[in-house]
Amino acid sequence: MSLPGEFEKQSFVQMIFPHALSDWSPYLEEACRSFASIAEAVSRFEPCLIVCDDIERVRSYFPACNNLCFIQYQSDDTWARDCSGITVIEDGKPVILDFNFNGWGNKFEAARDNNMTASIKNIYGAEVKKVDFTLEGGAVESNGSGTLLTTSRCLQNKNRNPSLSSKQIESVLKKQFGLHTIHWLHNGYLAGDDTDSHIDTLARFIDKNTIMYLQCTDRSDEHFTALAEMQKELQAFKNENGKPYHLVPLPMTDAIYYENERLPATYANFLIVNGAVLVPTYNDRHDKEALEIFRENFPDREIIAIDCSVLIRQYGSLHCVTMQFPQNVILNSK
Repeated sequence: MSLPGEFEKQSFVQMIFPHALSDWSPYLEEACRSFASIAEAVSRFEPCLIVCDDIERVRSYFPACNNLCFIQYQSDDTWARDCSGITVIEDGKPVILDFNFNGWGNKFEAARDNNMTASIKNIYGAEVKKVDFTLEGGAVESNGSGTLLTTSRCLQNKNRNPSLSSKQIESVLKKQFGLHTIHWLHNGYLAGDDTDSHIDTLARFIDKNTIMYLQCTDRSDEHFTALAEMQKELQAFKNENGKPYHLVPLPMTDAIYYENERLPATYANFLIVNGAVLVPTYNDRHDKEALEIFRENFPDREIIAIDCSVLIRQYGSLHCVTMQFPQNVILNSK
């Protein structure tokens, strides 16, 4: 059994479109346009499955866009990364694991989102298996070869699986994902983040032995100490050959605020798709620097900037609203 890395071949990407009953309602049209821009970018390289409350309404945002598939389902919100199934390869076949989703530690209503995968499972050409364990996709990062990167602040938090010890949690992860190694980060966070420090806001595998991570060089920034400690942890990790990982630092944006609250803007919340990397930008002076780092590290993929200024108003970004499915997961669409 294995958990594919995001950089491996994919079948499609899944999204959940904003609607009037979601938290996007105060600026719904702006949010819909933002989600549409992501789906359009994905569709240039692979199919995009859009879960939505009203197919006719949502189709109107894509008058000239192909390679899209729509399925109707009334969700609570739109964070596909965290409530969608997570696909593993078992005996050479894809199996979609449907974990429990409790609204990031019972912070938000999540019953509909938790039931989404089971409700739409017929659209997937793969087995869907329910797992009685609370886990969000944004909390785990795989190198595709049996190593997982995650944070103790999230996965060992008692608001997820309170009856399990840290050792038991690690045992479940290793069993479900076929892991031999779990790297636990005990430091690192983003102001405004309500996920309890998802790994996909902080550090990401871009290949088997390379980790991109968020670096703070401004000593006056509140994140400086925590991210410096996180960097030390990353430097101490060893790959399966006993060697340090190749580390690629990403800059931090300047502090971005909305309604007097600092937002969790991060370039680490990128999405890798077939032939491209979608990179979140924030109309910040560091956008250009970040994009150049991605171009240097993904020479064989197109680098596409996606304005995520709207997304961070709800404390997430590009990776948070998408979930990739690896190759051989057939999309049962007409």
